[in-house]
Amino acid sequence: MMAAVIGKFSSSSPSLRCRMALNSYVDTSRFMAFCTTTSTSSSPSVTEQSAGPLLLYKSMVRQGALQYDPQQERVATNLQDLLGQLHQYDKNMQKYCATQGEWERRRKQLRQELLMEEAESKQQGGLWKIVNNQGGSLITKLLSRKKNERAEPGTGRMVSYLKREKKLDSLVGPRPVAPPPPKGLYLYGNVGCGKTMLMDMFYNATEGVVKHRYRLHFHAAMLDVHDRMHKIWKHQSTEKSLHARISGWIANLPVEGTVKEWLAAQERYEQELHLENILPIVADSLLDIGDDNHEAGATILCFDEIQAVDVFTVVALSGIMTRLLNRGTVLVATSNRPPGDLNQDGMQKEIFTKFIAKLEQNCRSVLVGCQTDYRRVLAYTNFDKEHFFWPLDSQSRSKFERRWHDFTSQLGGLITPTTIPVMFGRLFEVPESCNGVARFTFNQLCGLPVGAADYIAIAQNYHTIFIEDIPTMSMRISDKARRFITLVDELYNHHCCLICTAASSIDDLFLGADEGTLFDLESFQFETEIEETKLRRDVLSPGDVAPVASTNEDRASIQSLISGREEMFAFRRAVSRLIEMQTPGYLQGVRHHPRFQRLV
Repeated sequence: MMAAVIGKFSSSSPSLRCRMALNSYVDTSRFMAFCTTTSTSSSPSVTEQSAGPLLLYKSMVRQGALQYDPQQERVATNLQDLLGQLHQYDKNMQKYCATQGEWERRRKQLRQELLMEEAESKQQGGLWKIVNNQGGSLITKLLSRKKNERAEPGTGRMVSYLKREKKLDSLVGPRPVAPPPPKGLYLYGNVGCGKTMLMDMFYNATEGVVKHRYRLHFHAAMLDVHDRMHKIWKHQSTEKSLHARISGWIANLPVEGTVKEWLAAQERYEQELHLENILPIVADSLLDIGDDNHEAGATILCFDEIQAVDVFTVVALSGIMTRLLNRGTVLVATSNRPPGDLNQDGMQKEIFTKFIAKLEQNCRSVLVGCQTDYRRVLAYTNFDKEHFFWPLDSQSRSKFERRWHDFTSQLGGLITPTTIPVMFGRLFEVPESCNGVARFTFNQLCGLPVGAADYIAIAQNYHTIFIEDIPTMSMRISDKARRFITLVDELYNHHCCLICTAASSIDDLFLGADEGTLFDLESFQFETEIEETKLRRDVLSPGDVAPVASTNEDRASIQSLISGREEMFAFRRAVSRLIEMQTPGYLQGVRHHPRFQRLV
């Protein structure tokens, strides 16, 4: 049904048949940007698909699905070499994980035994004599506990904890050492040069090679990190009942209540020590590689578009990535900048410098040095003019309305307002929706205090988005421009179809006219939590909410931090992606959107 609507504006040439075949195993939004206009060869075989990125790259070049580029071939070779090392590394990690799991279980068992010995010693020494004589409820005993804590030997729980850990080290031995991982790859280069395409080739080739494989995009990953931090802090601050605290292995012990209370206090103290540095906990939960998860094998993380755009992301990125690298995670990342240029404004310099050193120790930095934007190469010969209508005149609006009618008619014609869930328990209002298709004005999406979390929710719930009245971007509407760039990123990342009306052509959207150069505020603030329709200016502060750069002082401060190169990257990427989103190859890939799949 919907296939007819989208397919109506896509040819059925041999080149397109090749593209459609590729859709079954790769992210079309990446690969189709590099397709040429003609092909007479068959699609790559399953063997070629699974053999690795180099063989797949050569196959696609041979068939005419890709234009040959020596820089891309060199990167594909590096990725192929890394893939070859993963087989042995996975075997080594299986052995390590088994040893590590046994070490953790043994240490946990002995720690409980040591705690019981300490508790018995304190009970025999009369530590809880006063508490036992008091009688009454457990709450009364708990309140009296602090009066007797001074009876604990040494200077308190810290001394006891350190002595206990030292004894455990002598009994269990040092933590097993993980096998050295192969060096990952950090790919950087210009917009449209093929970084993400090559990374996705590698990621798809790792299926069946390693069990634990993850692909994250910067926006979604940072939102997820913020969400996990919020939940951990909220859980930590929530008061629990005494019975809830005395749980697990302690609850079933055949000992007095006062002994259980002491044991629970020791457990809570150790947990509080771990929570003092929350980022390692978040990192472990992000990839599900905590100490309680001993499933054997290596872990691969493909991280797309690494950036360092504000203090929060600098600190979070440093802490989380350092933790994952220390645990043996093999990283393949993409970025517009080399590692040393990520934090040009020097935010949290000492922390970030240590992270960069760790990154360079664990990854080879590889420049994807081609200067061609291959999305434009494709667009010159395969451009669909039925999705981006300009200028804002009656003819463009008429075509836009006709496309809206075509889509909604195919879907039953029932157009209703609705709400969709967003991160942090919020809801986002959709003014017009119809079975996987939604319609907005530019101002509804970019003129209000919304951000990446909202755009991700929209992209996940709708395969086709209609947006009307997109203006040209200038300093006068810099907040709107930044939001629009983030919106384009998320629609592209989720492979959505975009149909819109605009004041100018794609190439002219970000010219800025005579109102000053438009600087890049993309993701400068992660707009992830809304309070009374206003955004947090500082995501770590308990209050102080306001739209980003809502004052002249804020705008001037932010502008001073953003370099001309950052501005160039953001706008060039947005334009490049908007161009690709109009091509037949990209539009065919919309068929693989989860919401589209449910309809066919």
